Amino acid sequence: MLLTANRNYRLLFTASAVSNLGDGISALAFPWLATLITRDPVLIALVAAATRLPWFLFAIPAGVITDRVNRQRLMVQADILRLLLTLGVVGLILSGPALPLPENADQAFILILGLCAAAFLLGSAEVIRDNAAQTALPSIVDKADLETANGQMWSVEQIMGQFVGPPLAGLLIAFAVPLPFAVDAVTFAIAAWCVWLIAMPARTAARLPTGFWPQMREGIAWIYAHKLILRLAIMLGVLNMLHMITLTVLVLFSQEILGLGAAGFGILLTAEAAGGVLGGLVAPRVIARIGANASLKIALGIFPLQYLVIALTTNAYVVAAALFIGMLAAMLWNVVTVSLRQRLIPDDLLGRVNSIYRFFGWGTMPIGALIGGGLVAVFEPDLGRQTALRLPFLVGGLGAVVLFIYGLARLKLN
Repeated sequence: MLLTANRNYRLLFTASAVSNLGDGISALAFPWLATLITRDPVLIALVAAATRLPWFLFAIPAGVITDRVNRQRLMVQADILRLLLTLGVVGLILSGPALPLPENADQAFILILGLCAAAFLLGSAEVIRDNAAQTALPSIVDKADLETANGQMWSVEQIMGQFVGPPLAGLLIAFAVPLPFAVDAVTFAIAAWCVWLIAMPARTAARLPTGFWPQMREGIAWIYAHKLILRLAIMLGVLNMLHMITLTVLVLFSQEILGLGAAGFGILLTAEAAGGVLGGLVAPRVIARIGANASLKIALGIFPLQYLVIALTTNAYVVAAALFIGMLAAMLWNVVTVSLRQRLIPDDLLGRVNSIYRFFGWGTMPIGALIGGGLVAVFEPDLGRQTALRLPFLVGGLGAVVLFIYGLARLKLN
């Protein structure tokens, strides 16, 4: 097996598993902490937007940095920075007033701004770290093993990031609000140590253009010349925007419509992660059997069903099933597209092109977060709170239908 035969891959795999456990803990802890500060959907959306805004601002510069410096050292430094920032969140909670705050408390806005600042800085470190990690993988894994490696990496990220992390965060935050953030800091320390132990193969010195902007333009020129990669990047941007429109209000939807507490919300996210685990494991086999092109179109057909089912139900089990199926489809999409990029893009351009791809694919996420919170705030007075909380899922479903039709007409991998 790849994990037992390749020590460097095993260390990278372990680092990814541990750091994604931390990400999974913070994925529940951050929005839940925001709901303890305020019930305003716009302010809660600001926290989600702050987490994803760095992908819009820094994704392309991160690619230039990744191609210019030691990728291993970059990952270690990013994880250490995330360790320090997460400890800062612990300090913010301990130095603030008792939670939950009463409605319309004067401190709410200041605390939300502090939470946004921490989320933004953590997201910035994540941009650097994730781009370097995805770029480094082809250096330690044979090209023939890329689908297997990516499937395993996506699976463990789902297991730790959503299967284990969120319910653990629910238990930790019920015991003490700062506790999940403290555990999160420990995971980043372990991840940094694992990456430091990797014997990263020496890279062939590439002759890069002189200066930041010429180097960035070289990456832009490559992706512009390869229309399939560009089209996939734009489609991913739409998918991720729709995802954030719904994810931003899912915490309020779970509390007010499904009647879930912190532990229940964590279990709901665990159901989604189970779909990701299964998707990561079976995706390489599905792709080998039916082909990459058919796999992507099947995934695109599943996405709208997920959102529309959630919009029309009040049953937590139905929501869990929809999240399970949706994440399974997302893993199928990810394994195809990530492996395709790693195979096609030259190593000396991989960091820059990968970051441009993620700029399109992830840069839309803060926009989606703000749209999700804005939809609830704007339509709540006329439609009522519960209908307004369902509206982002209807918008996500209709948008995904349009993208499915586009994919059928324009997406051709072979």
